[in-house]
Amino acid sequence: MKLLLVGLMGSGKTSVGTALSTKLGWPFLDNDALLERTTGATARDLLENQGEAALRLAESQVLTLLLGMPAPMIGSIAGGVVLDEKDRLRLAQSSAHVVWLRATPQGLVRRVSGTDRPWLGDDPAGALRRLAADRNGFYAEVADQVVDVDVLPIGAIAKQIIEALPEA
Repeated sequence: MKLLLVGLMGSGKTSVGTALSTKLGWPFLDNDALLERTTGATARDLLENQGEAALRLAESQVLTLLLGMPAPMIGSIAGGVVLDEKDRLRLAQSSAHVVWLRATPQGLVRRVSGTDRPWLGDDPAGALRRLAADRNGFYAEVADQVVDVDVLPIGAIAKQIIEALPEA
């Protein structure tokens, strides 16, 4: 079984992935760490120095790595991967259990406040509303499970995901 977490920045992919790893004993592979390891740059550095196309290509390559990893495993997927139709198709057709960690823009603003995230600019609330409008339909398209994360603690989110896992 592979478990892949999707959602906007700040939705808790890393925190939930870490909690799931502890509860299930499966390795957790974080998109940001894999991206930096494979490219030698952070997402922000790629975006600022090489542009959005280079960042999206690197994120797609990390998705390829995650899809090719042996099971069992948990992986977090870059928030923008769903913008590419081919990547959405790969996620939807994979045997992985894909979980959308759904959060409202207001909830995300609270979570990302004070962090250094690409895309937020001087108006994090507006940026997150636009990102949600652009991406939420795509997250719904690839998700096998949706968990609303605004008010749930990390442990409760992990428990909900574990309870919904298909029997192997």
